[in-house]
Amino acid sequence: MELPKFLLADNTDYPDAIFIVHTEYPRFIINLENDEVEWMEEFSKEDEQELASEAEILIEAANAFYDREVSRYDG
Repeated sequence: MELPKFLLADNTDYPDAIFIVHTEYPRFIINLENDEVEWMEEFSKEDEQELASEAEILIEAANAFYDREVSRYDG
């Protein structure tokens, strides 16, 4: 099965949270309520340096995905 790059998620245990799941490497979940990011990968020290610069781009892309999805609902 091929997954989309981003998925929109929610959970009734967290009624104010909206989650974006990034399904490609490096996989992560961002909670748009508080911008908390949970990485689903283990990183070496070398990877962490590269990830720092890439993380900002990925998080901006996740927010753009959310904005696009919401605009489609508001249609």
